[in-house]
Amino acid sequence: MQNKFFKKILKNGMTLIFEKRDLPIVSLAFAVRTGGINEKKSEKGISHFIEHMLYKGTPKRNSTQIASEIEKNGGEINGFTDESVTAYYCKIPSKHLNIALDVLADMVKNPLFNKKEISKEREVIFEEIKMRKDNPRIFVLDEIHSCLYESPFGFPLIGSFETMNSLSREDLVQRFNSIYSPENMILSVVGDADIEKLVQFIEKNFPKKKGNNPQIPVVEKNESKIVNRKGIDQANLVFAYHIPNSSDDNSYSALVLNSLLSEGISSRLFVEIREKRNLAYSIKGETVINKEYAYNLIYVGTKKENVEKVKELILEEFSKVTKELSEKELSEVKEQIVGNYQISLEDSQVQMINLLNSEICGDAKRFYEFEEKIRKVNLSSVKTIAKDVLKKYSFLALVPE
Repeated sequence: MQNKFFKKILKNGMTLIFEKRDLPIVSLAFAVRTGGINEKKSEKGISHFIEHMLYKGTPKRNSTQIASEIEKNGGEINGFTDESVTAYYCKIPSKHLNIALDVLADMVKNPLFNKKEISKEREVIFEEIKMRKDNPRIFVLDEIHSCLYESPFGFPLIGSFETMNSLSREDLVQRFNSIYSPENMILSVVGDADIEKLVQFIEKNFPKKKGNNPQIPVVEKNESKIVNRKGIDQANLVFAYHIPNSSDDNSYSALVLNSLLSEGISSRLFVEIREKRNLAYSIKGETVINKEYAYNLIYVGTKKENVEKVKELILEEFSKVTKELSEKELSEVKEQIVGNYQISLEDSQVQMINLLNSEICGDAKRFYEFEEKIRKVNLSSVKTIAKDVLKKYSFLALVPE
C-alpha cells in the first residue's frame, strides 16, 4: 500500500494524508490536533463538548440534514474525541465523495453553537458521564488514567458535572475559533479518490488561518487504589504501566509484551488466569502509544476474593517473562501481531483511522514501517520492559461493597 500513499502539507497549512484504493468506497476524516491533553482541569471535556456540537447544525444544514445527506447516499457518519485528536469521519460510496467532503467541511467550519442546542447537548453528555460511571468495565478503564498521570491529564476526557456545567457558549466558541484552523487540521482519506481534486477542495474551502492550541504538561505517576461500590457482583481490575512513547522504537517491544501477556485466548495471562485456574471470564490487554504519553494495561473481571490472587499472577507472569521468554515464543507473538496488522488493512475506515493516528504520533508514513519494526524487536528489549514493570506500575480495582 505504501506506493499508493501520499502526504502533503497544503498552502493553508492543512495536512493531507491519502491512501489510494480501487474499490468504489472511500473513508475520510477531518481531524483536529486537539483533545484532553490540551485542556486545563477547569475546562475538562471542552473538546468532547465541541465535537458533539458540530453535529448540531450549520447555517446550511440542521442536525438531521447533516446525517441524512450522508446516510441517504449509503454512507455512515460518526466522530470521536481522544486525548490528542478530535475527528469527524464517514465511509461512503466513492461516487458520493463530494457530498461527504461538503458535509464534513461545513461541520468543521460553520457550527452554529446554538444556545438552546448547547443546553440540550449538555444533558446528553451528563447521561454519557453517568453511563461511563455505571458500567464497571468502562469505569476502571477510564479511572486507571488517574493512577498513571497527575491532573489535569489524569482527569477524565469526558469531564465532570462540574466542568460541563461551567462551560458557556462563549467558552466553546472561543476554543473552536482558536483551534479549528487549517494548520491544526488533518484530512485523512483512504479509498477511490483523486488527490488533486482533494487538494483543490481543501485550498478552495479552507483559507489560511493562524491557530493556537494550548500545551499542558503530562506528568507521570504510579498509584494503586481499591474502589468499593454497592450493587455490583463482580470485581473489575486494571493493571497498567508506562512504556516508551512513539518517538522510541522500544514502544514496539512494549506492544509485543502486551500481546504476549494479554492479547487473545492463547496469551499467557488468559491461559494462567482463565484456562488453568478459572478465576475470570474476561482478560484483555490494550496498548496506547502517543508522542507525549504511552502505556499498556491489562483488564480482568473476577470475584472480589480473587483480586489479590489475580494481581499476584499478573506480576508472576511478568517475572517469568524476564527469565523464560524464548526466541521461539517471541517469534510466534510477532507473527500474531503482524497478521493482525495485515488483517486490519482490509477495512478502509480502520485504515483511515490508523493513518490518522500515526500522523498524530509523528508521521503517517510510519504506519507502513510497522511490520518491519515489529520483526526487529529483540528478546532483551522485551525482557527489560517486563523487568521495569516489576519495579513500578499502577493498579485499580472496583470491588463489590
